[in-house]
Amino acid sequence: MASLGGWKGYGVGTIQRFEAGVKGPTAQVWMVLHRDRVTPMICSGCGQVAEVCHDVTDRWVRDLPIFEAQTHLLVQRCRVACPQCGPKLEKLDWLEPFARVTVRLAQSVARLCAAMPIKQVAGYFGLGWDQVKAIDKGYLNRTLGEADLTGVTEIVMDEFAIQKGHRYATVIVEPSCKRVLWVGRGRSREDVRPFFQKLGSEGCRRLKAVAMDMNGAYEEEVKAWCPQAQIVYDLFHVVAKYGREVIDRVRVDQANAVRPDRLSRKLLKSSRWLLLKNRENVTDPQQRLRLKELLAVNRSLFKVYVLKDDLKRLWDYRYRAAAKRFWKDWYERAIRSRLVPLKTFARKLKGYLHGILAHCRFPLHTSLLEGINNKIKVIKRMAYGYRDDAYFFLKIRQAYPGDPG
Repeated sequence: MASLGGWKGYGVGTIQRFEAGVKGPTAQVWMVLHRDRVTPMICSGCGQVAEVCHDVTDRWVRDLPIFEAQTHLLVQRCRVACPQCGPKLEKLDWLEPFARVTVRLAQSVARLCAAMPIKQVAGYFGLGWDQVKAIDKGYLNRTLGEADLTGVTEIVMDEFAIQKGHRYATVIVEPSCKRVLWVGRGRSREDVRPFFQKLGSEGCRRLKAVAMDMNGAYEEEVKAWCPQAQIVYDLFHVVAKYGREVIDRVRVDQANAVRPDRLSRKLLKSSRWLLLKNRENVTDPQQRLRLKELLAVNRSLFKVYVLKDDLKRLWDYRYRAAAKRFWKDWYERAIRSRLVPLKTFARKLKGYLHGILAHCRFPLHTSLLEGINNKIKVIKRMAYGYRDDAYFFLKIRQAYPGDPG
């Protein structure tokens, strides 16, 4: 029976089974395990064989269910008298020191926690919520450990909302293998500095490119630690900024200009998402017709809409000189448009041109991170939020360990 259960070093004594309602809401099996006299005792400190048992303590331990019954083991836990370490707990393959659950039960709990909320896992095994969390967090710390940053030459960094009230965290990913390297609370220079400290001076010198949105704090910290690294600005964030600062502003100005005409004003006020959508995503025939009519009757909206599509083409270039010529043409058209929001945006964007043109050499983007951010929302929603940042960040790293090979 002991060999069947895998309790190496122990023999099975008495066994009792209690049906549901006797000792608890579910059926239970109680087993007494006695230390045998054949298996050598190993010191958990130095790993050497110990001849003498210092003392024995009875401890209740949970194991995986047997025949749909909770399994409780009364284990005679031995402290060996190690000549080198002194009194130390005996090392057991199937039970960690001071643990109240066996190794295989802890592994099963951790596997389920990867796909289920803690509350459901705790209910399934009949364990406490805090106990399940501690098991899963310990498992993640052991299996994930510190991220291996050797060989990292390109990274993508972005922020995501961690709580209400504009509280953010930063996630850094290695794009080549979709591996989350680091997660930390905040989005300031001081908040992301621990990553570069972990990267070390050699790792910072090895870094070639960093993709990000137009976050000044990120850029300044990257330049401080990795002055040779190219800053690459992402298409998604630039176009999103264009939508907020140009298309939205022009649409509101045009709606205010036709205030007496209620029908035209209503048409303009209700067209926000239609104008912000990519043209290829407008698939509904009625919406396509409405967009065509809207652009045909409003010249200002037509200008900013066309220039938005043209701006996106800038990220298609792979030769810096050709991209620079295209930018110059786009910039001149924006300045000649006589639309104040568009002219203001173009002048602002000119200061970030170096990061846009860097995309020609390093075609990085944060679309991968947008997908990761959506997965983060799912992780957070599944658990109804996290109060423990360290545990939350471990769950994020678990979801993106990197593609094998």
